[in-house]
Amino acid sequence: MPELSIISPVFQSAGLVERLVKEILQALKDLNLELEILLVDDGSTDGSWQEIERAAKAHPQVKGIKLSRNFGQHYAIAAGLDQAKGEWICVMDCDLQDLPSQIPKLYQKAKEGFPIVLAQRVQRKDSFLKRLGSWGFYKILSWLTGARQDASIGNFGIYHRQVIQEIVKMRESIRYFPTMVQWVGFPKIAIPVEHAYNAGRKSSYNFKRLFNLALDIMLAYSDKPIRLTVKLGVIIALTGFLFAAFTLWRYLMGEIIVAGYASLIISLWVLSGFILMTLGMVGLYVGKTFEGVKNRPIYIVEKETKP
Repeated sequence: MPELSIISPVFQSAGLVERLVKEILQALKDLNLELEILLVDDGSTDGSWQEIERAAKAHPQVKGIKLSRNFGQHYAIAAGLDQAKGEWICVMDCDLQDLPSQIPKLYQKAKEGFPIVLAQRVQRKDSFLKRLGSWGFYKILSWLTGARQDASIGNFGIYHRQVIQEIVKMRESIRYFPTMVQWVGFPKIAIPVEHAYNAGRKSSYNFKRLFNLALDIMLAYSDKPIRLTVKLGVIIALTGFLFAAFTLWRYLMGEIIVAGYASLIISLWVLSGFILMTLGMVGLYVGKTFEGVKNRPIYIVEKETKP
């Protein structure tokens, strides 16, 4: 059984696979650990799988897992977690922004008795817009879920096998690895690490994918949106009741001769919009529940490299 398993989801990164493997092996050379590197190809079309196969032939520590299509980064991580055998499991991105040279620092801290050691990117080497969007997303997610979410912490970290075993038991159809780590608990610590610029690979997350991911996470890990909808409905209902009482009072006092067209139209549009918003919110939750009860596999493995 290896002492350390390293999991990295790979998507459209053919030019980075060999470099990633070499940097990992170089970084861990002095620790003399039994090591396995799990590279999960998440439906790449640029030859990433062929590079993984070559790396597996050249380095016995490397194992490749090819998914049948692009399921998404966090589903690829789940595929790696299911097959990881190490006492400690490290999860990192393949774009080399998560530096392999920082793994020994995380591992040494974990050996001090922390089952979860998170890599905190103190100085993120991302564009201003990406950092701003990440900050806003995590602020909203923290508010909705009631648990603190740190924008400087992503997937990169080292986790004890006991932690990963509990995460593996979570087979829900919507997956977001950092939130799962938060949910299972266990003592954790975050330590500052260096963060690199993207090694020439364009991010696969455009605005639409980021928005859909954020929406899925918020619906999967919080019921606060629907609670807010109920509260808003109560406020609107109370406001409508007060407006109705005021209008009736004006009518009894003889101040209203002809009912106002403007107030009627405004009320109609406001209430109709709120009803549609409420139905849409409930529909989203029903749709996510429908996806969950199908009980489909969260990913499908097409092939694996031979040992």
